Amino acid sequence: MTSFGQLPRRCWVEIDLAALERNLKLIRASLPPHIKFVAVVKADAYGHGLHQVAARLMHAGADLFAVANIAEAMALRELSGDWPILLLSPVLPDEDRYLAEYELAATVSSIDEVARFDAIGRAAAKPVAVHLKIDTGMGRLGVWHEEALALYEAIRAAPGIRLAGVFTHFASADEDQAFTAVQRRRFLERLAQFPGLNRETLLIHADNSAGLETTPGRSDFNAVRVGLLQFGILPHPHSMLARVHTEPVFSFHTRVGLVKSLPTGTGISYGQTHRLTRDSTVAILTAGYGDGIARACSNRAQVLINGQRCPVLGRVTMDQTIVDITAINGKVRCGDPVVLVGRQQEGEITITEFSTWSDTIPWETLCSVTKRVPRLYLTALGI
Repeated sequence: MTSFGQLPRRCWVEIDLAALERNLKLIRASLPPHIKFVAVVKADAYGHGLHQVAARLMHAGADLFAVANIAEAMALRELSGDWPILLLSPVLPDEDRYLAEYELAATVSSIDEVARFDAIGRAAAKPVAVHLKIDTGMGRLGVWHEEALALYEAIRAAPGIRLAGVFTHFASADEDQAFTAVQRRRFLERLAQFPGLNRETLLIHADNSAGLETTPGRSDFNAVRVGLLQFGILPHPHSMLARVHTEPVFSFHTRVGLVKSLPTGTGISYGQTHRLTRDSTVAILTAGYGDGIARACSNRAQVLINGQRCPVLGRVTMDQTIVDITAINGKVRCGDPVVLVGRQQEGEITITEFSTWSDTIPWETLCSVTKRVPRLYLTALGI
């Protein structure tokens, strides 16, 4: 009996781990040597697979991992017993005990969190590491910047807590450079007010893939949080790392399930939102929104077949998508590979382009490929 793992592939994602490692090394080489590399691997490493990605990043020399929640942190602990892990999202009260048990660093935004984490650290006879987050204008996590000094003093006074870092998060690093500068100034002003701040031992970070501007001249900063960029996707063309030619790590594939000819005037798919204006040949692909092709791609997206762009016709359905192959009629067969995101021969569809057709951003695209789509991991030696 054939096992599921041996079934022919109908829709799949390829993750190039060798490219991921090369990207990390390129990014690190473009940063000042004192800057620590904080690899953001939340949301299953942006849909790439937490275990596989984190293992490769450990091999490549990431300094610290940042995740969203306790479950992700515990999964990382299975790979390494001592690698530094920062929780970026709030810790729920019934999760507090795991901070000490798994030696995790928590983000602190409030006095209540200080009291909770202090109690956990004292009970464990080992201080809980925390990063103080300062809200400089994002309006999400963090203590409001005008109130940051009081929270800093509370952390210093708590014996069950060890301050390991201070950070902020930019609201519009890829769109509003003026406001990003305001946030950076507010952050640095607060740091200057903190008595006894040990800049040699703390991680001080504000920059991410979309707003990397840290330079040797800004000595307060000694770490950057890198998420999308390590996967070869540049969120902001004006970032200081725009010159780093990282490689795409993610590609998205499906296959042709059926080739058929249809006459002029035929309505295509649910609602007949596209009607053929000529006799046409279409291919029905074995993937739809149940796999991660957004319905917004209907009548908008393109795919690569034989290296040629073929437009999506009509609405994307749960399990199939229809494309026009009239221009390459006679060259397409049932079972042929189709690229949704990635390269094929001389053609390429970037994840940014695919995300635009989907009315979303690359972050969401990566996280939207569903569980029924297998991830195939490529190394320097192949799959």
